Amino acid sequence: MTTTPTVPPRPSLGLRILYAIPLIGRIARDIARDVNNAFYLLIVILTLEIIAFQIWGPVVFTLTALCLVPLMFLFFVAISWPKGSSRKG
Repeated sequence: MTTTPTVPPRPSLGLRILYAIPLIGRIARDIARDVNNAFYLLIVILTLEIIAFQIWGPVVFTLTALCLVPLMFLFFVAISWPKGSSRKG
């Protein structure tokens, strides 16, 4: 009796593009395998912020906030995007 090996499904085009980016792709693959890696990433980012604050001072927080502005715009668009709700009336 022979068994045929199962082939895992191919990721979508968006995931393949995300995984192809050198640093971000590796982090995304690790988080896809184990969600706990996201918490480790947050600890690493917090540690880098603290070290950068010790070196350059409060300017680091301003630059970090400036870099997060596009992410906040995407977040606001994502939470306000209509989800195909059916209107009665």
